[in-house]
Amino acid sequence: MRILLKFVLDCPADAAWWALRSPAVFRAVGRPFVTFQSLEQDGFPETWKAGVHPVSAKALGRLPMGEQIIDLSYPRRRDGVRMEVDSGGALNGAMSVITHWHHTMAVAATADGRTLYRDQLVFRAGLMTLVVWPVLWAFWQWRGRRIRQLSRDWRS
Repeated sequence: MRILLKFVLDCPADAAWWALRSPAVFRAVGRPFVTFQSLEQDGFPETWKAGVHPVSAKALGRLPMGEQIIDLSYPRRRDGVRMEVDSGGALNGAMSVITHWHHTMAVAATADGRTLYRDQLVFRAGLMTLVVWPVLWAFWQWRGRRIRQLSRDWRS
């Protein structure tokens, strides 16, 4: 199943690129519906780097949803589009019903100095896919709204 977001952010592309790589922004866009805690020895890094980042998630800050791996890569493109790809997945808990996770976010400068933001989640949850899809779709709409709100304060 696939969920797509595409909109223009009122910030420069460099600022949006910084935000994509910020664990603080990652945590802010999910609140209050989902909260994340780093399971890395030193906690969340200041900036995401390529590689594996284990986290735990709670619904509404209280209900454990399980642990997951955020497995980041940064594919290079020649057209000026910058991408962050998460191909991790759930390790246990309620989120482990999702058996395939591929989340791609991309930012590119617009002619007027703002940012074209694209976000695609491709996931599978077996027989539960049709049950999980509306929940993830609603959460992605929330994330999109929060990203647009927060981006007003992102500057290079």
